[in-house]
Amino acid sequence: MSQKLIEKTMGEVLEEKARLFPNYPAVKYTDRDYDRTYKEFDEECDEIAKALMHLGVKKGDHVAMWASNIPEWLLTLFACAKIGAVLVTVNTAYRIFEIEYLLRQSDVKVLVLMKQFKDINYMDIIKELCPNLENDNRERITSKRVPLLEKIIYCGEENYKGTYNFKELYGFSQYVSNEELAERKKSFTPFDVVNMQYTSGTTGFPKGVMLTHYNIINDGKSIGDCMKLTEKDRLLIVVPFYHCFGLVLAVTASLTHATSMVPVDLFSPQKVLKAMASEKCTAVHGVPTMFIAMLNQKNFDDFDLSSLRTGIMAGSPCPINVMKEVIDRMGVREITIAYGQTEASPVCTQTTTDDSIETRVSTVGKALPNIECKIVDPETGETLPINTPGEFCARGYNIMKGYYKMPEATAQVIDEDGWLHTGDLATVDERGYYKITGRIKDMIIRGGENIYPKEIEEFLYTVDEVKDVQVIGVPSKHYGEEICACIVLNDKAECTEEYIKQQVKDNMAKFNIPSYVWFMDDFPMTASGKIQKFKLRDQAVEKYNLKEESEIETA
Repeated sequence: MSQKLIEKTMGEVLEEKARLFPNYPAVKYTDRDYDRTYKEFDEECDEIAKALMHLGVKKGDHVAMWASNIPEWLLTLFACAKIGAVLVTVNTAYRIFEIEYLLRQSDVKVLVLMKQFKDINYMDIIKELCPNLENDNRERITSKRVPLLEKIIYCGEENYKGTYNFKELYGFSQYVSNEELAERKKSFTPFDVVNMQYTSGTTGFPKGVMLTHYNIINDGKSIGDCMKLTEKDRLLIVVPFYHCFGLVLAVTASLTHATSMVPVDLFSPQKVLKAMASEKCTAVHGVPTMFIAMLNQKNFDDFDLSSLRTGIMAGSPCPINVMKEVIDRMGVREITIAYGQTEASPVCTQTTTDDSIETRVSTVGKALPNIECKIVDPETGETLPINTPGEFCARGYNIMKGYYKMPEATAQVIDEDGWLHTGDLATVDERGYYKITGRIKDMIIRGGENIYPKEIEEFLYTVDEVKDVQVIGVPSKHYGEEICACIVLNDKAECTEEYIKQQVKDNMAKFNIPSYVWFMDDFPMTASGKIQKFKLRDQAVEKYNLKEESEIETA
């Protein structure tokens, strides 16, 4: 299936929506005084765009944004998009080691940041990276550790020496004319890079994924189409802007459909439920853990969520029982499932509002329009027949330009024919619906038997006592690997290792019985809600004293 692709920049699409829907709500926060129509928001983005030009931001310059879902984040995104700059998104959970690496590797010229996130004080970190900040001329700060960083813009009430305050930008816009801004807008195309997303680092060092206007706009349009979004919808956005889930599945999907955005800066079940009820939101995005937390609120039934219709659950495998509760109790009857990765802008496949519940809980949908998908043998590259597990590959308008300054790493994932090799194991059925069965690296090989953790996880989610589960492989000198089931129990539930093993034994093939069952309070996660299985594995190796087996395995 194909449809006409959009050849416009993100700024042009925003301007188009401002013309067509000038008085429709674009962005509405519930916890602060920020409420803009599409016309007002577009005009404000022009102001910030002119201010950045005044500060010397040129076409192709890299501007980093280090903050949670605050209004300045959206303003900076679209301001950069209007002047041909590249917004480099920064994980809110980063500390000094990660941010120094990102700023250096991405050649950031301007950094926009908030004061702190949870217990991480961003300004203290920047002062450590830029020890001369308070004595520097803010027009060109100096730092040996991040030598290309020239300017810092602070989002907050305080004024820090060596930095600009974001509020000052509104005054700076007067120094750049509308004609100069118009000329700048003509100097780049939809095929230029607009965003660099750093992969979350669940494996290896983060890499800068270069995404173009064309990548993001068209993926966002298709994503919104799957949810049947219109200008009458209101999307609650609590997934982080810095991640593709927030930037593309939420912000860009809203933009391309003139949907109203209701952002929440930091996830809190009560805050999200309150915002959805007060704003009569029709859509909500989240990772499974977010939906679980909301459903488990004691006063959940006090919130009127009758306006909810659709949304996306993604980011990690969606447990069937959670999906059913979201449909039955939250009323999100048209919720969809999306699959992809950052390198693919990110969505490759998605279910639609018209798909049956059974299809939505058991697959990740069909390929989006204009995207080719196939399942191949990871060893030979041969395309596999239906219902045969192999590596998921995708090709189309949505594939990244590459990893920034990493041509060899790019060549490892995008082959000569333009196919992106995702590293994910999947199958496709006769109807063209895909099912993700795990990561190639997650697949457990026990004594020559291929074991797919997701299958065991899906079963364990049906056990009443189990709230959340992750299945990992741990080293074994006898079998190569053994199965470890990491389980978070429901509140007040009691359970034993023997009981879990017996449940698997009674319902699944013998080789799926875990050797280890570890009851825990929560899982290590990235800030975007992705569970870090490699950390779970390291912790399990430590807990069960498997270092010797691990050394044998890698010898």
